[in-house]
Amino acid sequence: MTIALYILGGIVLLILFLALIAPKSYNVSRSIDISKPKAEVFENLRFLKNQDAWSPWNKKDPNMEKKFTGTDGEVGAMSYWNGNKDVGEGEQEITKIVAGERIESQLRFLKPWKSVSDAYLTTEELTANSTKVTWGFSGKNKFPASIFMLFMNMDKAVGGDFEEGLSNLKSIMED
Repeated sequence: MTIALYILGGIVLLILFLALIAPKSYNVSRSIDISKPKAEVFENLRFLKNQDAWSPWNKKDPNMEKKFTGTDGEVGAMSYWNGNKDVGEGEQEITKIVAGERIESQLRFLKPWKSVSDAYLTTEELTANSTKVTWGFSGKNKFPASIFMLFMNMDKAVGGDFEEGLSNLKSIMED
């Protein structure tokens, strides 16, 4: 009985230690330069339906179920998806638009696990015909899921998808 209590105590201490050192948040972003005027790039980015053309997740499940509600390109517009194991199920809602500068949205993942992240797209004029686009997202790691993040690098898990998506966007915009 005493040994079992020591083992149980050791497990509890290990979990507490892991929770203490686990990352409490994540922030992933990637950028690309597009040879088009900022206004033209921003106008494309603000519409959720336009993301279908360059999103890397559409390639992972071209048959996923999709629904759009609200007025696309405006705060409150929402896209819902339900796909295979590579894309899961969730929704994205536009929460803020700073005209010509930034689109913010909330990502609510339902499957394979529930989580909420804040996503953003920004545009920065480099020259009259060149725009830097930054795509990113961030969120909080809550206990006990935060312990899992000790063994998963969110930047590596999602960064490549962001790079692919931005490369697709560049190809579409520059054609």
